[in-house]
Order: sequence, then C-alpha cells, then structure tokens
Amino acid sequence: MKILFLHPNMPGQYKHLCRAFADDPKNTVVFITKPRPLDIPNVHKVEYQMKREPSASTHRYLIGTERAVLQGQEVWRMCKKLKDEEGFIPDVICTHPGWGDALYVKDIYPDAPVLSFFEFYYNAVGSDVAFEPEVALKDDDFARVRTKNITNLMSLENADWGVAPTHWQFDQNPDIFKNKISIIHDGIDTTVAKPNAKAELKLPNGKTFKKGDKVVTYIARNFEPYRGFPTFMKAAEMLLKQHKDLHIIAVGADDVSYGKKLGKGQTWRGHMLKQVDLDMDRIHFPGTLPYADLMKLFQVSACHIYLTYPFVLSWSCLESMACEVALVASRTQPLEEVVTDGENGLLADIFSPEEVAEKVTKVLTHKDGMQKMRKAARKTIEKHYALDKLLPLHVSLVKDIAAKKFPPPTHKKIMKLHK
Repeated sequence: MKILFLHPNMPGQYKHLCRAFADDPKNTVVFITKPRPLDIPNVHKVEYQMKREPSASTHRYLIGTERAVLQGQEVWRMCKKLKDEEGFIPDVICTHPGWGDALYVKDIYPDAPVLSFFEFYYNAVGSDVAFEPEVALKDDDFARVRTKNITNLMSLENADWGVAPTHWQFDQNPDIFKNKISIIHDGIDTTVAKPNAKAELKLPNGKTFKKGDKVVTYIARNFEPYRGFPTFMKAAEMLLKQHKDLHIIAVGADDVSYGKKLGKGQTWRGHMLKQVDLDMDRIHFPGTLPYADLMKLFQVSACHIYLTYPFVLSWSCLESMACEVALVASRTQPLEEVVTDGENGLLADIFSPEEVAEKVTKVLTHKDGMQKMRKAARKTIEKHYALDKLLPLHVSLVKDIAAKKFPPPTHKKIMKLHK
C-alpha cells in the first residue's frame, strides 16, 4: 500500500501510525513536511518551504487563511512533483489539515481518499474564545472566529473520513460533518510512559531529583494563559512559601502557541515573574527537554499540574497519568472527559491559584501521596488511551479508507471502545 502523510511538523500526531506502516516492507510511505531534522526509517521525507508570508494588506480576519493557502500551494507543488517525476500516487492520504497542507491534494490525487485529523474547530461560544471571566465577546469576535474556520470547513468538505482525539473535540465540529468522523486518540505508549521507582532526573543546571523527592511539575509547549501559566505561577508562589522543602520544575518555552502575545520582546514568564515572589533556588525553568527526560520528570514528580482553557488536550497530561503521577488539573473540557475528581486526579478552577495550591498541598501532605488515585490514573490510560489498543484500530481504519469502505467497518469497533 502507498500512504502519504501530511503534517508541517513531522511526525506530529502520526508518530506511531507512520512507523507502523513504514515497518512493513510491502508499504511505500511518503511524508511531506516543513524542514525537519527528524528522519524515520523507511519513510521518504519530502520537505517544502514557504516562499512568503501573508501580505501586510490582507484583512486581519484572513491572515491565517492566506497563510494556509500559501502552505497548501507548496504541498500541491510537492505532490505534483512526486506524481510527475516519481509516479507516486497514494492509496490513501493521512493529514492534519489545520495549517492548510491538504487544501489542494484532491486536485492532484482525485481518486486518493483523504483521512483527516480534525483537532479543533473554532466556536465563538462555549470554547476557548473569551473564556476568561473578565473578557466579554464583541461583535467583531463572532465575525473573526467564523472566518477563522474557512480552512477547517474546506478540509471537512474535502475529507472522505476524519478522526478526532476526544469526544469534546469531536463535538466542536458542525453537526453536518459528524457522521464521517471517528473518535480515536493517537495513543499513549504505556510501555514508555510508566512509573519507575528508580527514576532520576538531572536538570541542565546540575540539580538532580529522584523518586520520593518533594517535586511539583508543570509542562506547556509555551508559557501562556491558554495553558493556565499565570495561575500556575501564583500557585507556585503559595506552594513554595507553604512547603520549605519543595522544588518546582516548569518545562516549556517563552513563545506563544495559542492566544494573544504580549508586547514586542515581552514573555509571559517575564511578565509573571514581576508579579510573584518566588524562591528562585527552588523553582526551575529548564526550557524544553528531550522526550526521555520528560518521562523521567513525570516519574520523579510528586504532583503534576496541568491547566488548560477548553481547547486541545495535551499528550503530556495523559502521559503523566500513565506514569502514575498525582494530577491536579483544571476543571475544563476536555479534561473533565478524562479526569474524575477524587478518583484518578484532582480538579481545580483554572482561575483560582488558591484552589490549585490547595489541591497540590492535599497531595503533598497525604500519608501515601494518594497512591490509589495514581494507580487509577494509569488504569484510565490503559483502558481508553493506550497505544497498544488504539494503534491497531487506527491502522485498520486507514486500510478501510484506502479500500474506500464508507462507513469504514473499523468505525464500529472504535465506537465500542468508548462505551
């Protein structure tokens, strides 16, 4: 079988799926992406680069759409080259369409079915937009968000079938398209994300932590309000003052992935450091860490804080649960789909650093660190999100789509998994 993967940040959500097909010598696997240092065995990587950014005169509602069109054009050119020069015609195309990569693939490969990863559809009400209590929706917000979905709508129409990683993310899509989307998470490798009593983590500053140390952790791709960073920093101030032997490790970068940026040259970390009084010898900002060190981080963590607006669910949250970390998370969707308060984690108001600190203290002062809750967290991942269960279903779904079986027979098996 010939499979084409599209994702600007290879491998993205296709880390495991791509390898599963590439490991079979009967398959030909091509991955089109932006320049990346990563190579996957038996995968033909094709890189593209953007020739320009959106025009300065573009209406601000349409800047994202123009960027998606430009990106889609570059992928179209790569596909045409593959078809004309190498004779490559895929049996199926697996794509994350959010950046526009898949906008025009049907014009090159009209007979190749497209399986799209629908991560997030924007809604002005009931989601991330104006989620902050003090922010009121303006007429402009409704128009901006509606326009923001142009790429999503084109991709939903263009796809032969789709997948969404959680029920809540699935529900964000328009009802008219839901009958061709399966709910299946890309999977957590529980053979890697697992508890380890002998784990030891050495930070770039030379500080070393091991299992049993009083360590609280926090992870975000970037430190920003969408991932509750201001609340975390205020809670960190309280926790460091309450627990004199506590260390806090915050992993992430100083850019902004989601939401509005501060002024030029400003970062949310710098902004928050001016507002809180922290013992800088006991809070550590190591930047981003290699994946193996992230697993060690979870394995030594006494309590992990994960906060998010109603938005995309991070892998790190589920990986921490697989490592049997005591999780303190925000009482927001899609987290409420995964975490039952008091059973497999503790939930707190994302805008209440007091409640976050209180829940963390509850873990730190518990006689056995809430072992029952920790083990229940891993069982949740093993039952609903484990790679060894989901990957075979995902592979089977791709094969169904390649065979143009609609609705795909695997869809029924996937639905049973969620009951």
